Amino acid sequence: MNPSGDSTDDGMGTSSPPSRLQNLPSRLLNHTAMYAERLVTEGLAQAGAHKWQYAVLVALQDSGPASQATLSRRTGIYRSDLVGVINELADGGHVERAADPADRRRNVITITADGRRHLRRLDNLVAAIQDELLAPLPESEREQLIRTLTRLLEHHISKGSTPAW
Repeated sequence: MNPSGDSTDDGMGTSSPPSRLQNLPSRLLNHTAMYAERLVTEGLAQAGAHKWQYAVLVALQDSGPASQATLSRRTGIYRSDLVGVINELADGGHVERAADPADRRRNVITITADGRRHLRRLDNLVAAIQDELLAPLPESEREQLIRTLTRLLEHHISKGSTPAW
């Protein structure tokens, strides 16, 4: 421990953070979120996908065909970024883009049969990633964590914050 008593040295030149930092909820959430992001990014990459593609496929599967503007609102993906995601999914045969019969200036995006199969594979992968992330927690604690995080997120959204993904 250093003279101030704030951190400990492991003998290998690294030390744990000061105790005041170790228990800050914002720090714990941030570090856990970074770890979760890495797990999701690496896991989806193994399937040739990324989180934005997954989000678009889920939105289309759960809510049906949609314009790019609607998909942007449903997923929290900026419209300019969404165009690239849709292009990737269309190139892979996972979605189709067609002119909206009600407004030919707008495209409607639809998930394809191949996209639904791809989404099932991704759903299984994401479920396994969630299990890995939450491995130390029994089911009851996982459910409580989800309820608590949902409450926190809903509180901040109600104050005008906009989450993505």
